[in-house]
Amino acid sequence: MLKGLRHGVALLLLGGLLSGCASTVTPPARYMLPDSQLADNPLAPNAASARTTLGVRAPRLANYLDVEGIVMQLDDIALFEAREHQWAESLGRQLERGLRARLSRALPDYRVVRDEGNTSEAQVLRVEIDQFQGRYDGRAVASGQWQLLDAQGRLLDMQGFHAETELEDDGYPALVRALGKSVDSVADEIAARLRRQRTP
Repeated sequence: MLKGLRHGVALLLLGGLLSGCASTVTPPARYMLPDSQLADNPLAPNAASARTTLGVRAPRLANYLDVEGIVMQLDDIALFEAREHQWAESLGRQLERGLRARLSRALPDYRVVRDEGNTSEAQVLRVEIDQFQGRYDGRAVASGQWQLLDAQGRLLDMQGFHAETELEDDGYPALVRALGKSVDSVADEIAARLRRQRTP
């Protein structure tokens, strides 16, 4: 699926070498992760009746992901940060907001908020992102680890995650949509684990 994307990267690099300083600079295309693509949840969150507050901390990104350009993995070891295709907002901010929205839908018994260290009774969800990129085999990959802490900072649970979504088409728009589906998968895994914890 990423054949066109890989060819585009190669052409971009070749074009840059040939055109040198005389090339016309075009503004990069900018992308936002899509809203949740999970199936509609008939149970709408009710913050007033929620029994537990869950604070979602801004994810910690691997250094190579904390950049403006969307990252492509060209083979087993080579990574490429796109110059012409960039995030419209920092990736960490988008992921934090997206996880909050998805978990709010999936966990109606929770009041899901942004963790700013001022909610003394809240459990805290901490997420580390090791991979969040397109891959040469036509898949969008998201992997890392999440940790659930109680209000005193004690570890309640932790789990690694790895989500892969096949691209439906070539190009960066399809890649960004597939990455959004990978976030759906990760949020769904976390929500399922938290629901199991609450089951007596």
